[in-house]
Formats: sequence, C-alpha cells, structure tokens
Amino acid sequence: MSDTNTMNGSELLKKLRKLAKQKGVDVRIEKHHGKGSHATLYFGGKRTTIKDRKKELGVGLLNSMLKDLGIEKDEI
Repeated sequence: MSDTNTMNGSELLKKLRKLAKQKGVDVRIEKHHGKGSHATLYFGGKRTTIKDRKKELGVGLLNSMLKDLGIEKDEI
C-alpha cells in the first residue's frame, strides 16, 4: 500500500480479516469498549482503537493503528 492510497475503516477491516485468515488469527470488534462511533479492534493478541468505519483514515492514523497491531503496511 502506498502513502497516496486512502481507505476508510470498513476497507481496513476487510483487509485485516483477509490477513487474519491467512495468518490464522482472530479479528474482532467490541463496540461497547469505545466512545461514540469508536470501537476496539482486536487482531490476535493485539488491539487498537478504530473510529467511525465510514470515514477516511488519515495516513498517520492508519500507520499508528497498524503499528499497534504489529502489521507492516505492505501486508495489507
């Protein structure tokens, strides 16, 4: 994925589910552990906060989320 590509939370979640299937780990979202439209996203044993899944994720936020989950940008 290049820095010029943008995606929303739903697109990221779709890519993470595909990656999780390849790696054999679980992906789940707990909506009640977030405030407002935010939720907690679990990828295997790691977690991050995901904002409104309909809105664009900025490059910095996306990088931070991937770092929290231990995923390299080129994996998605």
